[in-house]
Amino acid sequence: MMTKADYLALAETRFEALCALERHADFYTFEKEFDQVWTGLGRQVLEQTVGPVPADKRKKTVSAAATARLK
Repeated sequence: MMTKADYLALAETRFEALCALERHADFYTFEKEFDQVWTGLGRQVLEQTVGPVPADKRKKTVSAAATARLK
């Protein structure tokens, strides 16, 4: 289970990248890189919450977070 402190630590690692977006003159580049930063952060948050992505994406497994909700 991810704690608030864990989330804030992950978000802090992306803060500099978000601040660096101000250097872009055109909105298209700004939006593209903004999306990359947030998608990367979302992936890290998801992996810490559910677990890492398996090597074989076809294999179905039950995560610890999902089984905790079923009980």
